[in-house]
Amino acid sequence: MQVTLDVWRLRPRVLPAMLWRVATGPAAVRRAHDVPFMKMLGTGRGSGFGPRSADLGRWAAITVWNGEPRPHAAVDRLAAAHCRLLLDPLTSHGRWSGHEPFGRPAKKPDGGPILVLTRARLRPTRAIPFWRAIGPVAATLRDAPGLLATLGVGEAPLGFQGTVSIWADAADVSRFAYRTAEHANVVAETQVRRWYAESLFARLAVLDVVGAREVLGWR
Repeated sequence: MQVTLDVWRLRPRVLPAMLWRVATGPAAVRRAHDVPFMKMLGTGRGSGFGPRSADLGRWAAITVWNGEPRPHAAVDRLAAAHCRLLLDPLTSHGRWSGHEPFGRPAKKPDGGPILVLTRARLRPTRAIPFWRAIGPVAATLRDAPGLLATLGVGEAPLGFQGTVSIWADAADVSRFAYRTAEHANVVAETQVRRWYAESLFARLAVLDVVGAREVLGWR
């Protein structure tokens, strides 16, 4: 298994073509290649996510390949800038649309950058309290030591939310996850308030970064 994260920056004039690719691209890629899982994702401005933060000029895709990763040529042709990360799953818990896209790996990082992917399908009645609670975490994340890049991602403006963050190493991830009060509070409240109908949390080693890192807001 190999995993890629692609992020594209688009010019406004190609947005209709991109929306078509979002709707049809995953099925076409699965038919043409040995791809058990793919999601096309909208992104938020900066590290934000939610309906008010949508960035229609930046899109992303997470793809799981059983063979050698291929380019997403149809979207690459639309892009003004593009960055691809090659990833190796380290740990993964939960489901995404009923699937365990990365299986159940149990690997220790060998050093180097780590990508953290969180994704949740919010319960409709819990969405607004969740966005209110997550605000302090997002503010703290921006200044976290070791953070290289972060972006909000989502399958839809409402209800399907996620974050991608890239860290210098695993120790930086652990410091933020377990020693930041704001993050710890949200984790505790998640168990009580049952915000999520479905959720996934994964850590992946960053094996390579190709292209325009500024598309990710890389520091």
